[in-house]
Amino acid sequence: MRENSRVDFTISTGVALKGTLRVPGDKSISHRALMLGAIAKGSTRIEGFLNGEDTIATMNALRSMGVVIEQLEDNVVVIEGVGLDGLSAPTEALNLGNSGTSVRLFAGLLAGQAFDTELIGDESLMQRPMRRITEPLQQMGAEISCSETGTLPIRIRGKANLKAMTYTMPVASAQLKSAILLAGLYAPGKTCVIEPATTRDHSERMLSLFGCRLEKNQKQICLSSEKLQGQDVYVPADISSAAFFMVAASIVPGSELILEGVGINPTRHAVIEILRLMGANIELEDERELSGEPIANIRIQHSQLYGIEIPLHLVSIAIDELPILMIAAANAEGETILAGAKELRVKESDRIAAMCKGLEILGIETEEFEDGMRVRGGKLAGGRVDSYTDHRIAMAFSIAALAASDNVTVMDCANVNTSFPGFVDSLASLNISITTETHSE
Repeated sequence: MRENSRVDFTISTGVALKGTLRVPGDKSISHRALMLGAIAKGSTRIEGFLNGEDTIATMNALRSMGVVIEQLEDNVVVIEGVGLDGLSAPTEALNLGNSGTSVRLFAGLLAGQAFDTELIGDESLMQRPMRRITEPLQQMGAEISCSETGTLPIRIRGKANLKAMTYTMPVASAQLKSAILLAGLYAPGKTCVIEPATTRDHSERMLSLFGCRLEKNQKQICLSSEKLQGQDVYVPADISSAAFFMVAASIVPGSELILEGVGINPTRHAVIEILRLMGANIELEDERELSGEPIANIRIQHSQLYGIEIPLHLVSIAIDELPILMIAAANAEGETILAGAKELRVKESDRIAAMCKGLEILGIETEEFEDGMRVRGGKLAGGRVDSYTDHRIAMAFSIAALAASDNVTVMDCANVNTSFPGFVDSLASLNISITTETHSE
């Protein structure tokens, strides 16, 4: 992560992407496998683990609470579970770096512990909204608070008597849903969450894998407090990371690329549906299921893309992929309209503003809305774009460079390692010219 230096990427206009690539493991699943493995009884082995800064933050936090975790290889981790009540008090605040997932899921997991904890993060994470997490946990009886402005630090007092509840979520958020379900493991009775729209269901699938019985009825998910048992977990390649290369192969003429072993969970593959609606040539091959998650190889060939109005029902389950989808829109014929995506305003950056500003710099006409944007496809020019320290903005504009008329420099890219370590190497393996430059600050 950025401390006293800034890392910039400069990418040359693209050559055709050809061959086979495997992107790193799924970040969402890696976080959840670590947490559930820690509070389960017995050993859990995770294969395909994402060895990125965000997941390492989760790992280090668990270690500071007495969990023995051995990393056998970059992507193989073994956890000796301590059971639901086996965590011990950390000696200092848990610093989760840039990882919003870690903070929000830990808030639920730690709400029912017998000890006090404090959750903090880096400069960016310390500014992100947290009341949507703390307020429902307070309704469950947790003694939890955030700052007066609704941000970190989150402070949790131990020995709270949590009570089960049925909670109707005001916004569609997998992190909020997961926090309440994790707290529900410590609340006698049945805890239920009602979603306003479908969100990613990795927590439910992972809880079931570890032996928790869940009830699902339309948009309601319920669980009861019960013990978990350690498991062998296979983490598929992250579809959010794969999305950058799906778009890259779609917009660079002559490209044909195979992405291996990608998770195609129905609550995550909206990016594929949206790209197909735009005219992308995407095929799924060797579909199968491992550790409760569907996976496939994804074949992408270059094709002419067309602007669309992105269907509202797909927006909430494509939230992380929307920045790179706006790069697809910039290369499409006609206009693309995104609405219903206000959540993008409170990510690692204001992603609506960041994408509009960057695309305008590269010569693409945009219009910014409170909950989305309009993009008119055209020919991308070269230029210098700010990522605002946001890993997905940095990678999106790195891919945009492949279809630009001149080189593109993307500033402040160190945080790419939070979700996609090896991003630069992956581009280089496909003969893409990308250079990095570090600036002292």
